[in-house]
Amino acid sequence: MANARLKRRPSLFLGFSALLFTISLAFNLPFAVTRGSKQNSINGKSPTLLHLKDLKSGYDTDVGYSRFLYSSNRKRRHKKRDDRLQRLIEEDEDGYKGMRIRDYPLWKRVLIKPLKLSYKMMRRITNGKVEIGTLILVRHGESEWNANKTFTGWADPDLSEQGIRETEHAARLLLAGGYDIDVVFTSRLKRAIRSAWIILGEMNQLYIPVFKSWRLNERMYGALTGLCKKETAEQLGAELVQSWRGSLRSRPPPVAMGDCYWPGRDRRYSDLSMEQIPLTESLLDCMERTTPAWEHKIKWELRKGRNVLVVAHANTLRGLVKLIDNIGDEEIQEVAIPTGIPIVYKFDKNMNPMRQDEGKFLSQKHMKGVFLEKPGTLKEAIKREREWIDNVPGYSRTMSRSKTAMTPVERALSKLKAEKELGKWAGQFIDYGAVEEDDGSDGNQGKPINFEDEAWRKGLKELQEGEQFSPEGIFHAENKGKILIEDDMDTVIPSIITNSPCMQSMPSQSILPGMGQVPIRKDAVVVLIRHGKTEHNKLGLFTGWEDAPLAREGREEAQKAGQLLKAHGFEFDVVYTSWLSRAIETAWLVMDEMDAIWLPIIKTWRLNERMYGALTGKSKSMVSQKYGEKQFKAWRRGYTVRPPPVSSFSVHYPGNDPRYKLINDIRISISETVMRSFDGSSLSIERKLPKSESLKDCMDRTIPYYQQQIVPDAIEKGKRVLISSSENAIRGLLMVLCEIPEDKISELEIPNGLPLIYDVKSKCIKLLDDGSGRDPLEVYNFGNAANYLFRPCTNEDGEEEECDITLMADMYTLNDYDKNIVESLRESSQAFI
Repeated sequence: MANARLKRRPSLFLGFSALLFTISLAFNLPFAVTRGSKQNSINGKSPTLLHLKDLKSGYDTDVGYSRFLYSSNRKRRHKKRDDRLQRLIEEDEDGYKGMRIRDYPLWKRVLIKPLKLSYKMMRRITNGKVEIGTLILVRHGESEWNANKTFTGWADPDLSEQGIRETEHAARLLLAGGYDIDVVFTSRLKRAIRSAWIILGEMNQLYIPVFKSWRLNERMYGALTGLCKKETAEQLGAELVQSWRGSLRSRPPPVAMGDCYWPGRDRRYSDLSMEQIPLTESLLDCMERTTPAWEHKIKWELRKGRNVLVVAHANTLRGLVKLIDNIGDEEIQEVAIPTGIPIVYKFDKNMNPMRQDEGKFLSQKHMKGVFLEKPGTLKEAIKREREWIDNVPGYSRTMSRSKTAMTPVERALSKLKAEKELGKWAGQFIDYGAVEEDDGSDGNQGKPINFEDEAWRKGLKELQEGEQFSPEGIFHAENKGKILIEDDMDTVIPSIITNSPCMQSMPSQSILPGMGQVPIRKDAVVVLIRHGKTEHNKLGLFTGWEDAPLAREGREEAQKAGQLLKAHGFEFDVVYTSWLSRAIETAWLVMDEMDAIWLPIIKTWRLNERMYGALTGKSKSMVSQKYGEKQFKAWRRGYTVRPPPVSSFSVHYPGNDPRYKLINDIRISISETVMRSFDGSSLSIERKLPKSESLKDCMDRTIPYYQQQIVPDAIEKGKRVLISSSENAIRGLLMVLCEIPEDKISELEIPNGLPLIYDVKSKCIKLLDDGSGRDPLEVYNFGNAANYLFRPCTNEDGEEEECDITLMADMYTLNDYDKNIVESLRESSQAFI
């Protein structure tokens, strides 16, 4: 009844909210002060202060972890203290706390807490309590070692072809079932991480945070790692090997320290102590290792109403199932977790697993979680696929269809571009002197067209010579001297660049075989890379926050960037990227080439491209034609000028994209909240998302994130950082790093897929030699602000640093015309002084 009244009378609804806010503020003040007090702290530091001071990007942690924290020999009076200490230790492993749980200063907590309490109370009145989220467990697809029956454990083989198919199929089952994912947990092993990537890619949710924890690694098989299961059973006895595999407490022989499969050799576990790195594990050891991940992270997310996907391994998932279903030590050995089949759990308000419709889903003995498909169905289907292809026309084309989707505008402009290229090629075969047969249907009584414009006559001559011609192009008589508006094609603009880009030479170990290992760069560094080309970039469309995927060329650019960084001995500790899939995929492809997809990838909307408002999805030619060249340049090149805003109900408005519902670090929009609450007849808290941005607006969110998050969390701690983002976000970072003036920053061009190396010590941008001997200034377009980008590098003493390669100083010369301009500018500046 109360719910119906609130729906009919929004004024009562809003008034009641204000009243609750006032009451809760009065009662909350002492509570907020107490939270920061010394008595609620460990070693004199409050949990919040401990996090802010000790937050580490990536996996670094200095505090140990006891595998037997929850064993029975602990006294009950210590359990609360141990739980709280463990929670603080585990908070930020794999970047979790920094990405999911926000810490506020005291004054903000005083203001925010009552708002949260008011919101929760209103939600209970209008919609009831927050429902517990859904848990989805997926064992990674078949690995290359699964296929040949090899003990795998903490070894890191990749997915097999069948494993990729299994994981794609799992994603499609989730899509067909209507499941959405809010957060993902996985291990630090490649087969699980790639499985999670494939699932999110198929579900178009690459922006979802993915946390990679060693606690979800497979059971450590010790000295059995890398051995064939069949041969080992034949040599040592099937009964002994089966006891190692199936017994709850039996451990295989430990792996020797220094062995090629000892995890201590792998830098992904460099944050673990020697006691934490297992030499061997029983099934019970493995299950107990997963307990903190369940208690402090997965369960917490579920209580918040979020749907959690866990992509892990057979034994760690069995450990979670044992905890969830409270399965006994003996019964858990009867539970099987097949590859690539989602297992779904629903919970009641007390976090007890609920039984689901048994007629609709398949369940396993001892488990309340259900399979979305009968195990073994896909494997049998793959075996019979060849026969199906021969009998079902079109099946093969459907399954092999390109993953790069295109909008109708992209498709039309791509075809136009192809037609123009075809016309250019076909022009060489046309005899323009021949008389064309015409029945008069075109008009002019069948006579040839009389062109009055001199440009057309010149154009016909160009076509005769096999050159493409457009009367509206930049070479038209009226367009001479105008700026090329399709700037995303890496066309070099003639400009006077007096500063030489500093280049790092290719290590000899990467050029000559047998020279040994490439030396690894250990110093702190920031590598900036603009995402690879998209179809939008190729066609000159304003992209902004529209989620355009990488084109084929863009994926190749990202892969080449990863190969180049690896050849130069680069390693990274943490990756930052935006919420746009083109930047996320670029970061992924770079890391994949460097065999480092286990790194923490921190995604933030603050590194998104500039929001182009109503220009989104339109070509630059369309905008110029509709609004005029002058207005077009003001929107595109002006520092403070915003394009026309997009409507709240437009598909391009971020508030209509589910990914931006996750934003919690910008203020609430009263107008959007009221409008959408009325529309949905229930309270809907909406953030003030941008409807249009100037270049300054974009940098106002990008630069503070770099200075307040990336610098203290990573760079000041000596981390090696990769930032994969879009052009305008990178412009903002370079404006700070290279001290580029505001009126010049819009003239800086950032090539797609090119790593820009910011040396933290010498405070300058460097490029990497790709071994081709080409001058990068002749290959890439850096725009008219390149002089600011390539300032001389200096050492700690302030002296100019010598570069490995300086191509321009030896190869670039000015012609007489340019020399006269430089001389006149020099004379003018001296006269001014």
